[in-house]
Amino acid sequence: MLETIKNRLKNFPLECTQPGPQERGSTAAVLVALHGDSADPQVILTQRAFHLNNHAGEVAFPGGMWDETDTDLLQTALREAHEEIGLLPSLVEPIATLPVAIPKRRSLRVTPFVGLVDGPLDLVAEPGEIGALFDAPLRQFMNVENYQYFEMKTEYGALRFPFLPYNGYKIWGFTLKVLTDMLNSTLEANIHLDYPSHERIEELRQSEQLKKRGPQ
Repeated sequence: MLETIKNRLKNFPLECTQPGPQERGSTAAVLVALHGDSADPQVILTQRAFHLNNHAGEVAFPGGMWDETDTDLLQTALREAHEEIGLLPSLVEPIATLPVAIPKRRSLRVTPFVGLVDGPLDLVAEPGEIGALFDAPLRQFMNVENYQYFEMKTEYGALRFPFLPYNGYKIWGFTLKVLTDMLNSTLEANIHLDYPSHERIEELRQSEQLKKRGPQ
């Protein structure tokens, strides 16, 4: 499986770019770190600490905001992975840059980098940022029967999101979308999940604005 993913990711060549001057405050990078048995690879995931102000308790890739000391966004992803989980950059073989994504609930441009990681690994979560650290087998994401849906209240109303339950964790949102898109592109996984459309979000937003205005 891992060899097939690696070969197909040649369609997403590694690009080490810097954010433009106007994007630097809203640009981040994450590391999709794959390791383990080639036939049954794992992805390294974190659970954000519950005391954080943003996205507390959510499952995420190692990564974070671009810093002026970073030469490029790949270094951002590697630096943050080192700071958050103790993953040495020297153990990572970067192989691909996935398409830039913009999480629906935040004005942020996030670049995911895929890297192959040599083991054995001795990773330690940084408690100020990371509540838990775990591996998830890519095979779990390949089975469409594993997916469920939940409703979340937002500023615009209730929205329905897909998620993958795994060992007590809820993998959803940006993290889930990046992984399933990668598997669809490399393994023809045929994972089609129902996300809230931009049209639906806009409809709820306009409805909420009308409520706030009251009778005309």
